[in-house]
Parts: sequence; C-alpha cells; structure tokens
Amino acid sequence: MSGIDFKEDPPVAKHNSPSSCWVIIHNNVYDVTTFLSSHPGGSSIILRYAGLDATSEYDPIHPAGILEETLSPSQILGPLDPSTIPKSPPATTSSPKPASEQVPLPPLATQISLHDFETTAQKILPPKAWAYYNSAADDCVSKHYNNSIFQKILLRPRIFRNVTNISLSTTLLGSPSRLPIFVAPAAMARLAHPLGESAIAEAAGKAGIIQCVSNNASLRPEQISAARVTSDQPLWFQLYIQSDRTKSEQMLKRISAKGSGYTAVVLTLDAPTPGKREQDERVANIVAATSAASGMGVGKESKKGEGLGKALFQGTAADLTWKDLEWLRKHTHLPIVLKGIQTYEDAILAASQESLRLGVKGIVISNHGGRALDTAPPPLVTLMEIRKYAPQVLEKVEVYLDGGIMRGTDVVKAIALGAKAVGIGRPVLYGLSGYGVEGVERVIKILEEEMATAVRLLGVTSLAELGWRCVNASALEGLVWREEDGAIDRAWGRAKL
Repeated sequence: MSGIDFKEDPPVAKHNSPSSCWVIIHNNVYDVTTFLSSHPGGSSIILRYAGLDATSEYDPIHPAGILEETLSPSQILGPLDPSTIPKSPPATTSSPKPASEQVPLPPLATQISLHDFETTAQKILPPKAWAYYNSAADDCVSKHYNNSIFQKILLRPRIFRNVTNISLSTTLLGSPSRLPIFVAPAAMARLAHPLGESAIAEAAGKAGIIQCVSNNASLRPEQISAARVTSDQPLWFQLYIQSDRTKSEQMLKRISAKGSGYTAVVLTLDAPTPGKREQDERVANIVAATSAASGMGVGKESKKGEGLGKALFQGTAADLTWKDLEWLRKHTHLPIVLKGIQTYEDAILAASQESLRLGVKGIVISNHGGRALDTAPPPLVTLMEIRKYAPQVLEKVEVYLDGGIMRGTDVVKAIALGAKAVGIGRPVLYGLSGYGVEGVERVIKILEEEMATAVRLLGVTSLAELGWRCVNASALEGLVWREEDGAIDRAWGRAKL
C-alpha cells in the first residue's frame, strides 16, 4: 500500500457519514462503513470519529489486531502521513479530567487498605472509566449487600494456640495458589492503566495467585499470557458464549491450545442480558449530548449514548441451557467452572453426574458484582443456602465466590463457611489505576496481611482448620431461603446425583 496523503485533497476527512465512514487508528485508515451496524458498542461512537483519528478512544478498550481480524483486506486502506491527521474530539474513555479537577497520585505506601485504593481511583480515573468500573444495576442494592453482608458475620477467636507458623496456601483445580484468592474476570483493564491485563498477570504471578482473564479484556489472550512471570503460571479464561458460536469456538481453540497458559474455562452464566447500570449510562448520555452539541457524531444514534457495560454484551447468547455443556465440552479439553450460581438448586445441577461427566470441576457463586439483577442475593448468603440444603455440592466440586471482598477477614469468613477461594475484581482494577503492577501487588499484599492476622487471632494455622465454628453467622439466617418440605429431595432427584 502506498499510503494516503490528503494535504491537497483530504479524502479521509470527507468520509464522515454513515454512508461512507473512515477512521484513522495508529496512522492507518480503515473503511468501517459496513461495520457500523454490527459494532458491539453501536455506531454512534464510531461516527463521532468519522473522518478523524480514533486512536485515543479505540486503544483502551480494543485488543491489538482486532480490526484486522474483523475487516476484509479491501477495508484496510493503508497508512497516512501523521502530520496530515486532523484534530479529533477528546476520547471519552481515557481523557484525563480537567486540570482543575486533577489530583496527584498519592505515594503507594499511603494506600493501606482496599478502601484507600477505591478512593484514589475515583479521583484519578476519567469519568467514563470510573463509571464503568464502579457502576452496578438499578439502585445498587446487591452491590452494597455484597460488601456489607460480611460485617454481619462475627469471628470467634480462640486462645492458647501456637500460631507462630501459619500457611495460607491452597490448590485451585490442581494448581498451587499461595493464597485462597484469584483475580476475578474484570473487563477493560486498560481504562485503568496502559499495561492493562498484562500488568495484572505480572502482579498475580509475583503473588503466586491465579488470574481469570475476562472475555472482554482490552488485550489479546496471547498478550496477557506472554506477561506471565513464569511459563507454568496458570491462567483461567472467562467465556461469554456468543450468538455466533463460531466466534466462541475460535476463542476456545486459542485458549485450549498447548502452551497457551490457560488451564480452565470459566463460563459466565449470570448475565444472559445486561443489567441497567445507570451510572454508566448517565456518563454515556452526557458524552453523546456533548458530541451532538459540538457537531461531532452524526445520525440519530449520536443523541443517546450507551454505557460500556451494555455495549460489551452485544452479541452474547441469551439462549443457553444445560445442554450447552455438551457443546462446550466438544471445543475444549480444559476443566470447566460455572460462574453465576445464585441458588442451591443450580448448585445441585452444576454438581450432578452429568455436569461432572462433561468436565465441570468448580462453581463460582456470584451475582456479577451486583451489575446484573439488582436485589439478587449476596454470594455469602447463597453459600449458606448451599451449606444448608446441598452440602454435598461442597464435596463434589470446588466452590468459589466473588463480590464484595474488601478485607482479609472477608476472605477468612468465606473460607470458614465452605468456599475454596474468593475472587477479587474491582479492587484489582482500583489498584491498577495509576499504579500499574505495583498497585495490584499491594492490593494482594494487603489482603494477605489482613488474612494472616485474622487466622492467627482465630487460633488456627492453616486454611484446613477454618470451619463453621470459627464464625457466628446467625444474623444472616433470616436471609437464607426457606425451602418447603420435599423440595430438596425433588431437586436432588432431578439432578440424578
């Protein structure tokens, strides 16, 4: 390709309408006219940059090379002279706050709790990035419950115990983990830091814990795997099955390949449709209104924005049933973890003989961080429901939970009630914000130190010694589902365990 020079006749700038839409990304021109209608985030954000440089908007939320995979060769028009690129509107996702609102990044040593990292992230992240990370569904009841529920459980310390030497290590799906913690799948990490998920991979490797990579990561799975600190550092991959199954099949082939670094598939099932994340949508609407007022963005869609959360769910299959485990097993040999369990009945089905035969090795009790169905139960309550009505599940599959973890004592309480490990999502993104690898490392270290203190004061020396006698959860009993007579037997019978 000879390249494009529009000093005398600006061909790129002229292609700024739905009928002919070109964009510039990293000094290369792409014809995305036919892609507008199928763009997962809608056409309005592309039209905002029609005929202009979209690099600053594109980079934080798209893995490198995705355009080349999506477009035909004829739509990749070639490079142009950087000096000829016209001025573009500011990025909505990565633009810094106005100078008057900017605050210096506090020294890392001053961040002494996960709450500190959250406060700092809110101050330094661009509004759209903060809204995406922090938002939850409707009135945020489930999100707040996820956090506050841990405070309703009391610990029961024991005395006269030798707690000089303790161990917080465990194994997750056969892989050693220095802590009963894994990084939960959290999308768009490059909104927090240019290194994105690769920084998380490095920090997780140094800490000796597992990272579950989001299906909507802002880096390619191969780029994240390459950032591991050792070749045997395990990664998990979160999967959203797409309506176009061939896309999911191609992704499964990549992560299941020998040497990929991925050792499990975490199938997310708690969001067949996106929740209404009002904070995310409000920021998007402000951006859309500003674009329309400035003349940037064309067409009716530009009058209304769409939150990042909703945009990322475009193309996600809403027709999944238990029969789809057969399809998944055909396309990967990796262990399967089912994420999004919120009732004991589904936990029973996940641990049924048929599910086990198809490779299900674990479940994640999760309400999607409160981002899907508001007033869905906090995972800790669901864990207690499973303990009460289906304790056999805890023996048949590894049971994890995520959502609301902010203290080492939260982790200890979850383990004492039967969880094998917990996932942390937002805290990792907050630690990543501004600090990169070192921030994520510190988030993990804070949890480790708080866990160690709690375990010692409880009078135990290993995770195996944690049990229900270590906690008083009676304050939550009123929140646990009350089952009618005979229903439990029927649920077990349907699962054919």
